[in-house]
Amino acid sequence: QVQLVESGGGLVQPGGSLRLSCATSGIIFRIYTMAWYRQAPGKQRELVASISRAGSTNYSDSVKGRFTISRDNTENTVYLQMNSLEPEDTAVYYCNIDNRALAKYWGQGTQVTVSS
Repeated sequence: QVQLVESGGGLVQPGGSLRLSCATSGIIFRIYTMAWYRQAPGKQRELVASISRAGSTNYSDSVKGRFTISRDNTENTVYLQMNSLEPEDTAVYYCNIDNRALAKYWGQGTQVTVSS
């Protein structure tokens, strides 16, 4: 059974940092590109960052230079380090598997709120 469990969200002031984690099970984690998405209230879910099985990374323009995606294939976990957070980063953050058959699986997400 495929499971994705996000954690690490919270309330942070503008300029602050958070580190999100997504623990996976039920998949051969090391072979898949993994991604982080976010969904703000009233908006569509958007791709934030992705990391290939080889460690190549891509970022949306809105987070480039502030967020860093990484993975630990021994722990089957993908991370998102978020620095210099802005109120516009407020959203529920989700991880996802970049695979046509497995992309249907989503975790419960983790809420990130950036506010003073």
